[in-house]
Formats: sequence, C-alpha cells, structure tokens
Amino acid sequence: MAARKQIEDHLATLLAPERFKDYGPNGLQVEGRAEVRRLVSGVTASLALIDAAIEWQADAILVHHGLFWRGQDGRLTGWLAERVKRLLTHGISLFAYHLPLDAHPELGNNAQLGLRLGLVSDARFGEQDLGFSGPAQGETTVDALASRVARELGRTPLVLPGDGRALSRIGWCTGGAQGYFEAAIAAGADTFITGEVSEPQAHLARETGVAFLACGHHATECFGAPAVAAHVAERFGLEHRFIEIANPA
Repeated sequence: MAARKQIEDHLATLLAPERFKDYGPNGLQVEGRAEVRRLVSGVTASLALIDAAIEWQADAILVHHGLFWRGQDGRLTGWLAERVKRLLTHGISLFAYHLPLDAHPELGNNAQLGLRLGLVSDARFGEQDLGFSGPAQGETTVDALASRVARELGRTPLVLPGDGRALSRIGWCTGGAQGYFEAAIAAGADTFITGEVSEPQAHLARETGVAFLACGHHATECFGAPAVAAHVAERFGLEHRFIEIANPA
C-alpha cells in the first residue's frame, strides 16, 4: 500500500509532464482515496474500464487518454458526468498522462511498441521530439515488417507500400501521429509506423517512395500505461492489473 500523493509525486518525476505542451491536463485528474493498494492500467478512461476497475476493487487507475481535453465543454453532464460520478462514488483516483506517456524513453508507448517490433530508437524527430527512429533489424521489407506488426498487435495494418525499397531506417510514433509522416521522411526513414492514416499520407507515400503503416490508434498505445503502472506497482508494493477494453479504432 502507498499514499496517493507518493504515487503522484513519483509519476511527476518519472514522466516530467511540465516538459510538454499537451492537449489536456496530465497527472491526477480525479482524486480518490488517500491510500492505494490496487492499481489498474488501461488505454482510455472509458466507462467500461472504470466499471472493470470497480469490480476489481481498485483504488486508482492509470491511463493514456484521460477525461479532460483542450476545447472540451467543461460541464459535467452526460457521459462525462457518469464517468466522474463512478470514480468519485467508489473513491478511485484517475491518473492520466498523454504526451509524457508517449515520450518516455523506456516505458512509454513508442519505446514499448519498438520493443515488441524489435526496434531500438537512436534518434528523435517531429514536434516535441515525439517521433522515434532507429535502424531496421530483422524485417527489411515492408511486407515482412507488416507481418510482424500483425503478429504483435493482433491486427492487419493498412499498408501504403511506397516504392518497395529495402528498409534501413524505420520511424514510428504511436496513436494519431499521421501528421509526423513528413518529419519522418525528412529524418531519413524508409517507412513510418503509426496508428492512424489520413488522406494526404497516401499521396506522400507514392511521391516520396517512403512506406506508411497505419496499425490502429488503440493497438499501438496498449503498452505504455501498463509498463508505467507495473513500474509503479513494483516500486510501491501494489497489486496491478492491465485491463484491455477492445477498440477497433
């Protein structure tokens, strides 16, 4: 068991949220009971995740996608009120870290995705250095890389094959980072891995020859929150459970 404040302070040191210009508040978003014994991790603070945490009698939840975002209507009504009500009623704290959880060099979404794909970053690119880049390892063709992604993530990526060149450098950035494609190209990547794709990326892949793999926003971001939560659980002697709430997006 650990004090909630101890966990909050450790996460602030570990993830350094003050370094990032983000889309919403990072850190403790909903304050629950003062002591934490059981910690749940998940991708998004959805009602399904909150209900699963309640069933497990968790004291705190750690997620990548929290409840509050820039430009959002701040009134506690509808779906947002229901989520907050469940947390407060059951005394469950909600910790949420967005860009800081993407960027951590060992426990973050990008680092953990790279680990599963056999990639080690030796350079960063893009706004706030969120993009990771490293040499291609075992898979040096787009088809082979796409097959490995499918095995590791459990879903077939959308592949824009570029010009079919052999892969020597791979860039990646999890989630909705399709806008980082140009920065990846400028950084020398032969292919770029992310979660989502928009209309312009198909043209860029054809015109530059650089391949693009859209692997699912949720699927690429399933690894950071449980890695950080497992670290916290080990440090403070907590019970930890990652709860996957399936999402095809």
